[in-house]
Amino acid sequence: MTVTARTPVLVGVGEITNRGADLVDPITLASEAARRAFDDTGAAIAHRIDTVATPGILLIPRDQPATRIADALGIGAPRRISCPVGGNTPQYLVEVLGREIMDGSVDAALIVGAESGASARRQSSSRPLPEPAPAHSEDESLGDARPGLSPAEHAAGLRWPHEVYPIFESAIAARAGRTLHEQRAWLGRLMAPFTEVAARQPYQAWFPVARTPEELSTETPGNRIVCEPYTKLLNSILTVDMAAAFVLVAAEVAEELGIRRDRWVFPWAAATCNDVYFPVQRPELGRSPGIRAAGDAILDAAGLTADEVSWFDLYSCFPSAVEAAVEALGLDPLDSRGLTVTGGLPYHGGPGNNYVTHSIVAMAQRCRAKPDGVGLVSGLGWYITKHSLGLWSATPPPNGFQTPDTSTAQAAIDATALPVAAPGEASGSATIDGYTIVHDRDRGPSEVPVFARLADGRRVAARSTDPAVARELSGGQHVGRAIDVRVGAELVEFELA
Repeated sequence: MTVTARTPVLVGVGEITNRGADLVDPITLASEAARRAFDDTGAAIAHRIDTVATPGILLIPRDQPATRIADALGIGAPRRISCPVGGNTPQYLVEVLGREIMDGSVDAALIVGAESGASARRQSSSRPLPEPAPAHSEDESLGDARPGLSPAEHAAGLRWPHEVYPIFESAIAARAGRTLHEQRAWLGRLMAPFTEVAARQPYQAWFPVARTPEELSTETPGNRIVCEPYTKLLNSILTVDMAAAFVLVAAEVAEELGIRRDRWVFPWAAATCNDVYFPVQRPELGRSPGIRAAGDAILDAAGLTADEVSWFDLYSCFPSAVEAAVEALGLDPLDSRGLTVTGGLPYHGGPGNNYVTHSIVAMAQRCRAKPDGVGLVSGLGWYITKHSLGLWSATPPPNGFQTPDTSTAQAAIDATALPVAAPGEASGSATIDGYTIVHDRDRGPSEVPVFARLADGRRVAARSTDPAVARELSGGQHVGRAIDVRVGAELVEFELA
């Protein structure tokens, strides 16, 4: 394909991992990553940036972060975009801003984000980061701002990803015919190659240590069970000080600025599709028709099959997210090409909504080193909920930059949502569809949240806070087991039938 004047092209990447003892503000980190991305272009480019976009910052959040970053960099970009929660955000921004580059409404965009989770953990009342003055303007918001969980899930005490993702894992294990003990051993095999990739990037990965499958899956004092079947080493780590950035411009801007062609990496195709939005409503826990729809759309648009992709970076906050993507894309979970170019969120480090910016940086570097290769990046928001996928290559896209329409697939997915019992009506006999055993740091198995199906077909979320129930269910496989659900004083509760 001949590159047109408005073909979007990535021309600069930058990232930073801060390991120092000093506390660091996320705006400071993000600004340094942006400067490195500007330097990577080999040209004076800051004055041409007209759009600054940033994923939402989770730890040490700052109001209007895109404006703060632009001001820290001293650039007058008139458009500043700060996005809501969503790990899919960086690839989603490529989709949206790439289209706007094509139509001429954007010339040069900086996508940049950061997390100062390690600094947030270390700061104290006697050693806080200073609170900045309020920002002087209001950023544009871009992306789906709905919360990740519904009132039904909250009524079962579900609030955080580390309890929801292992519920998906129990359903995946049941389909494979494994107990949770057996599933944990399998997950060691799945995730060990991620650690090897992280170990090859000692200056960037937060945990650059290659580990065996047994090290990942074996319970030890330093690798406790968090929520079955996940040990600590199978969980994403948010408490990192990391930032990454990349610059996306129209090809004519890159030509005008004299940016060398060996810096250019092209987005070939990008698409977004959600799963049924709230986990409790999904007919098959741990599966992702949203990833399948977006993946099929970008591969079809580029005229490729998954077998022709050179590299993958599958979103990996928890193993069930990886497994859902592997199944949706029709991959072998132990594919010799590997499933990550960074090491994944548990080992590279999981800087909140900005991880996929690091994925795109790493993928761009792979593409530059092997210009005829094509890489696939997947981004995920909330609970295997929001999905944005993209294809990248240093070779121009044969069909031009494509953003295929997934609205028909989205409507079909949404139509599969299960009816849910309102919290005040969640009672009766039910069958477990997915569950996890929450482990107390000192007491071991302590609580059991479940998704279950009532006799009338409605889904319900419930929880047992009885340690005896948790101990009885620990390690086994109880998808399909009968329970009795009732409305308690504070939670929707269940007992074993």
